[in-house]
Amino acid sequence: MSASASTPLSLREAERLVAEALDAGVLGRAEAGRLAAALGDPLLRDAVRAGALESKRRGKGEVVSFSRNVFIPLTNLCRDRCRYCTFAKQPDSPEAHTYELDEVAEVVRGGVATGCIEALFCLGDKPEIAYAEHRRWLSARGFATTPAYLEDACRVAFEGGMLPHTNAGILSSDEMRGLRRWNASLGLMLESTSERLCARGGPHFHAPDKKPAVRLRMHQEAGELGIPFTSGILLGIGETVEERVDTLFAIRELDDRYGHIQETIVQPFHPKPGTAMRAETPMGDAEVAGWVALTRLVMGPGRNVQAPPNLAPEVLELLLGSGLNDWGGVSPVTLDFINPEAPWPTLGELRRRTEAAGHRLVERLPVYPDDLLGRPERFDPAVREAALARVDEQGWVEGGREAAA
Repeated sequence: MSASASTPLSLREAERLVAEALDAGVLGRAEAGRLAAALGDPLLRDAVRAGALESKRRGKGEVVSFSRNVFIPLTNLCRDRCRYCTFAKQPDSPEAHTYELDEVAEVVRGGVATGCIEALFCLGDKPEIAYAEHRRWLSARGFATTPAYLEDACRVAFEGGMLPHTNAGILSSDEMRGLRRWNASLGLMLESTSERLCARGGPHFHAPDKKPAVRLRMHQEAGELGIPFTSGILLGIGETVEERVDTLFAIRELDDRYGHIQETIVQPFHPKPGTAMRAETPMGDAEVAGWVALTRLVMGPGRNVQAPPNLAPEVLELLLGSGLNDWGGVSPVTLDFINPEAPWPTLGELRRRTEAAGHRLVERLPVYPDDLLGRPERFDPAVREAALARVDEQGWVEGGREAAA
């Protein structure tokens, strides 16, 4: 970060930096640092947002997409103990649960019946390393590891008529290869490149799988495998402005190298009762919108930028005016098990508000049209065949706009 990042910006200077980013296609690192430091000023933030919306329109037109999904938390056991998480449970908790394959099949049947296409698998990191009970549970079913069991669960979802997208924490290259057989895409939130957050007292001190180098390595290996991959930044867990900018550039540089980052999620931290970070002050909606806008300018007009609508339900219009082009997965069936206190908007509400703000809502698969139509080598042939059967010539879900009415 340059020393000029701490120099206060005038509105004219901010507008100049934004205009130069639009001309160049992306924002430079030093310029991003200066604009990031100015996001607390409403006038300067609005200049960044206006530029981001123009960038989005240049690359994505008026389209904003979403994926209709079911959320399957295959196991909520996890060896990590992040200070803000309510998802992870200990084996002796009455809320601890690992899905049997017939439970996965039941959720999939409900999803298919309601028009869902994406089976979103989220689960804790490597619980078999920490818990003998889970090792025994897996062994009784013929599996040595959670990723091996997950692969079979994805098979059940795929054969049941859905397209899996998996976020299982840290996976090896071999594990990602196995999951590729059944998944349209994989993902891992980078969250932050801040090593400070892993120090004693930090939110990731007891979370070995949150070490930035470990997460970056998995992003790189997914790129080497050519897997369509979701990443993102988590805002407000103690990181600095400079560390946020570094995180965004780490994601961009990975995509510059491998071309596999299918979307960047901008997710605000919400403090939850019962956690060590329950008393933290959440980031305000206007600041979140500012970071969505900065993410767009860093990523440029052609990449996909997402913000979850259930984490800012009162300000969807503010987010739409900040350069996003995707709402992510929205389920008419299941909770967001990571943020169970935050219900999804109905698809009808999402459509009405998106279109009232001047955008066109379309439904996508758990992979975007560019990859699906233009990069066949990134998919198992059976997965790509199943995906192509569901989309129109542009790669959007056939009839998806009408179904969201």
